[in-house]
Amino acid sequence: MTDEITITRYQGAPASGYDRVLAFMRDQLLSGRLKTGDRLLSERDLAGALGVSRPVVREALRALAAIGAVEVQRGQGTVVRKPDFTALADFFSFVLAQQRDAVDDVMEVRIAIERHAIRLACKRALANDIETVARAFQRIVETMDDPEAGGAADFHFHTTIVEAARSPTLSSVYAAIANLLQRSHLERREQIMNVEGIDTFLIDHHAAILKALEERDADRADTLLADHFQIGADFRRRANLLKTAAL
Repeated sequence: MTDEITITRYQGAPASGYDRVLAFMRDQLLSGRLKTGDRLLSERDLAGALGVSRPVVREALRALAAIGAVEVQRGQGTVVRKPDFTALADFFSFVLAQQRDAVDDVMEVRIAIERHAIRLACKRALANDIETVARAFQRIVETMDDPEAGGAADFHFHTTIVEAARSPTLSSVYAAIANLLQRSHLERREQIMNVEGIDTFLIDHHAAILKALEERDADRADTLLADHFQIGADFRRRANLLKTAAL
């Protein structure tokens, strides 16, 4: 059974009533006074405590419900929930996709996340985490001749490394930009499939990354992953040169 949260009038009020409600929720969650499973006051009581109208409270709660931060239960009030960051993936896709060079920027974020993640994974990964990465690698081998399935398997391999880091924050940020990451990953994979040496690169280099992870060699794993992205970029440049030459 959830507990009802009692609040007093919120003093740190931003300019708009809508922002005031969101700021209150944010501050209460950060302070620990609100936790997953807690039930909020009624819309009327929240409005009175925060000095805003009930429609403003309702609008703010709907926005929070849309990202999974709360759940509005008919007849029972509003309950705090732990948001699923994958629910933000579509939001980030719409926002970032409209920015110039968004894919390149997201790729830089991806590299930063994965390089830090693999270092953490070398320290924190459990045996079953490494087994999951190994199975993902085997899937890469099995789908070499299928650009779409192979691209998905490749991206899954990298995702399992992030999960093996056992860092909820890293995993959450990665999941939030997953749609853009996976789309760019598949597009890049299709570009380089016909470049000489790609099969060896995809199999041997992923195998080397897996081995470094198995041996808990954080420095080598990080170096290999950085090289992996650089070599991938070199293959894309070669693919573009081949395409230009064929025109």
